[in-house]
Amino acid sequence: MNITAAQTAIPAVTLEAPDAAATEAFYAAAFGLGDKIRVRASQAPTSGFRGFVLSLVVSQPSTVDSLIGTALDAGATVIKPAKKSFWGYGGVIQAPDGVLWKIATSNKKDSGPLTREVDDIVILLGVENVKATKQFYIDQGLPVAKSFGSKYVEFEAPAGSIKLALYSRKFAAKDAGVDPEGTGAHRFAINTNAAPCTDLDGFDWETTGA
Repeated sequence: MNITAAQTAIPAVTLEAPDAAATEAFYAAAFGLGDKIRVRASQAPTSGFRGFVLSLVVSQPSTVDSLIGTALDAGATVIKPAKKSFWGYGGVIQAPDGVLWKIATSNKKDSGPLTREVDDIVILLGVENVKATKQFYIDQGLPVAKSFGSKYVEFEAPAGSIKLALYSRKFAAKDAGVDPEGTGAHRFAINTNAAPCTDLDGFDWETTGA
């Protein structure tokens, strides 16, 4: 694959679950993200941490609480309750299909009326070797936006596109509040308008026309 600068957009992600209809209904009720979250049926065996977290970045704490609230009402479970920290306010929930979601804001106080607007969707990949995976994506033409050695890497994304970031697998699991051990399929694919590929940790990029 050779992803050029003009081909780095990630319009959607595809989640795999045994009951696709129920999973689609959950995401519609929980977050209302439309076709950015796609679902297909799969019985691929998986257990424990799947190596990724999906993050919703929002503007203020009330939005965090609202999104977590509707997710819980739709059947999600709390992994890390929403609370203030030195970096802002946020929490982690697990959807019925097993996917971990981090909902967070860098602001510790509300600055306006409640909205459910999501500023960014971020794919947080937990990888075995951050430097090697960073280089893999650089070689495919993805520009780096932020990089903190072997700890964290974030790639540039066009407006409206889902963002991609890298942590070590151990840190990604710790940040999400789960054990890093896990086996089996990721049950997850990154949708792009570039050519398909599979990265160093087995995360699939699939070509989409949208």
